[in-house]
Amino acid sequence: MTAIGRSKPFNVSALRLVAFIAAVLGAGMTIGYLNVPGQWYATLHKPSFNPPDWIFAPVWTVLFVLIAIAGSRTWERGSLSATMILWFAQMALNFSWSPVFFSLHMIAAALVIVAALFVSVIAFIVLQWPRDKTSALMFVPYAFWVGFATILNFAVLILNPIKT
Repeated sequence: MTAIGRSKPFNVSALRLVAFIAAVLGAGMTIGYLNVPGQWYATLHKPSFNPPDWIFAPVWTVLFVLIAIAGSRTWERGSLSATMILWFAQMALNFSWSPVFFSLHMIAAALVIVAALFVSVIAFIVLQWPRDKTSALMFVPYAFWVGFATILNFAVLILNPIKT
């Protein structure tokens, strides 16, 4: 109970969460804006299981929010912990894939990046599980999506060997 005239203490955790969500969504949207699929991507042969283009933005928006929440929770438990360093590493891999694939047209290099991203997401889940199951569980849909993206990237590479 607070005394009359006293305000509630400033909630650093809430501010951190908002900052993580804004940073991850902002960076993700900026990278998406700067690295549009474009004509080159439209001419690529794609596998039959390639999702429609419109699905990527909503899926990544939800995933980025989950990633940000997990990042905020992880930071709160140790800003220099191995899991926090791994969280930043997977973000760097995540944000590097679009420029390499869509802007540089390097399908094989993008496959290496997305495979490393998949490994880092799984590693985050494994390392975080004993410390914060909620954050680990927030990465599970991300792991499935990145696993699918790895298979999709591989299929595009196989179907477009000259365009690598």
